[in-house]
Amino acid sequence: MEKASNESQVADFVRAARQAKSSFEIVSGGTRRAVGRPMGNLPLLDVSGLSGIVKYEPEELIVTARPATPLAEIAGVLAEKNQRLGFDPADWSQLLGSNGVATLGGAASADASGSGRLRHGGARDSLLAFSAVNGLGENFRGGAKVVKNVTGFDLPKLVCGAYGTLCVLTEMTFRVYPKPQFTATLCLSDVTPETGFAALRKIAHSALEPAGLAYLPASMMPDVGQGAALIKLEGAAKPLEEKLAMLHGLLGSVAGRIDSDPFGAIGSGRQFADLPGDVWRVMIAPSDAPRIAKELYVRHWLGDWAGGLIWLAAPPSDAARIRGIAASAKGQAMLLRGSAESRAAYGLYAPQLKPLADLGRAVKAAFDPLSLFNPGRLA
Repeated sequence: MEKASNESQVADFVRAARQAKSSFEIVSGGTRRAVGRPMGNLPLLDVSGLSGIVKYEPEELIVTARPATPLAEIAGVLAEKNQRLGFDPADWSQLLGSNGVATLGGAASADASGSGRLRHGGARDSLLAFSAVNGLGENFRGGAKVVKNVTGFDLPKLVCGAYGTLCVLTEMTFRVYPKPQFTATLCLSDVTPETGFAALRKIAHSALEPAGLAYLPASMMPDVGQGAALIKLEGAAKPLEEKLAMLHGLLGSVAGRIDSDPFGAIGSGRQFADLPGDVWRVMIAPSDAPRIAKELYVRHWLGDWAGGLIWLAAPPSDAARIRGIAASAKGQAMLLRGSAESRAAYGLYAPQLKPLADLGRAVKAAFDPLSLFNPGRLA
């Protein structure tokens, strides 16, 4: 294992690997190493030394940090100025049974967005700029450290969700958002998936700017009858009161307020941590959620993002069936947690159509022509 604590050391390591034509795995906090196809016993580049906040400008609503900075550190510093990361980065450590530290770069590389994605978009919508080393051992930058920037290629969006297969990140700049003064979580109980998802979609299309919309069946949330539609609203005291009144008017029924906020657990998949089998995230159009949930026919599942994301646990033998159901809805089924055998057989995502696959290979070749970085992880 080679350790790097600055960009120069990363570049030196990549140039040496390129000369030797030796692929390697990039590791930092290590909490997401069990996601994607197993890569075997490759040499490791440990970038956990690339940690720390470089610059925080609360008045400009931006923070620049090195990728190995723990999410908890980022959250703590932002909270002192009543700010936060808008995409609610999800920590999958408990679900994956990992013992490392969830980092900023890991969350962005996995595009691991929580309930905040509804209001502020995913990680790729918050990453403004980055510095990195490409497969030629060259330092380069993408994006700009301003909120409004429309020139050039939007490279930050490419690295989010790439799982370290395009470059080695060395610095990242994110847009941040004010923390709300107050939050309210409401529960519409004893509703079927059809009724519950319909209510969530109505709220998603309203002016309420919800901070969380999820449906949990009775198997995932006891004492709610057939299931529960959960709604999270944020704002200052008076605007929040007005939102609550508008909410009840939209629903035509009373949603009871609950003291707990389950959306952190939903985004991290903690409800599935102790369940057997593989854990999937099925991304579909929200309008298809009731039908897809019925076709999946599993006991343990829930719908986040107003139905745009279905979490479920299923035995490994169901993998092909789950992928087929997702494809029928023009969606994508992500195998988030599985055995090494399941991950090797099915990969993180289903194979893409040829035009998209060709485009992906072209992008990969432009950044990393010798496929040095995390080879095969997304294959």
